[in-house]
Amino acid sequence: MATSVRLEPIESNFLLNDLTYAALREAVLEVDVYSESADLRLDERKMAKQLGVSRTPLRDALTRLEQEGFITIKPRRGIFINRKSKREVLEMIIVWAALESMAARLACAVATGEDIAMLRQIGMQFPEDEAKANLSEYSEANIKFHGTIMRLSNCQKLQELGEELFTHLKPIRRRAMRDTSRADRSVVDHMKIIEAIEARNEELASDLVRGHTLRLHDYVRRTWKFFVGESEDLEAGR
Repeated sequence: MATSVRLEPIESNFLLNDLTYAALREAVLEVDVYSESADLRLDERKMAKQLGVSRTPLRDALTRLEQEGFITIKPRRGIFINRKSKREVLEMIIVWAALESMAARLACAVATGEDIAMLRQIGMQFPEDEAKANLSEYSEANIKFHGTIMRLSNCQKLQELGEELFTHLKPIRRRAMRDTSRADRSVVDHMKIIEAIEARNEELASDLVRGHTLRLHDYVRRTWKFFVGESEDLEAGR
């Protein structure tokens, strides 16, 4: 996973602002922002050169990304990719647990047999041993699995809210998946969730999804020590 922004030149002038924004957004989202070695500073001149654009469309893209909460522009200090505080990360996980548990409940009622078969295919893509051996690939499959549950809810507004939130959660899940013990547990959890949805057991599916996500919450709360500038009251549980 990238620990600094990597960009390719944009060759077309068609909708240059949108193309610049899309390329920059994708690059920012690929940065392993929760790595201790991540380079969070963005160099405007370097990015413009890499993309092959002037600073005008680049600054428009940066403004849009700041409005979406991905970066912060600090006058006379620079441009920085945002790393959420530990409190923000924990709150986002709680909200995701609520959204996805409702999605699982809805999926029990509306998902087709073909939908559930697709979810099972995703869940079975990496058995436990392969998940540990291919953590990067499994991390992406894990993200796809949870996104699919949201889609199977067949609730457009739930999907919209989930997609916006999950964009910020992806790098958090990627980092958490580096722990092989979590990969093991994740595979087992996924199988149980699939079986509950397949059985149309709304209560069980909802509980399993919520518990699965709240274990991520507990893992982050207990083990993530690298955040800078956190108030001590969070660690103390106050």
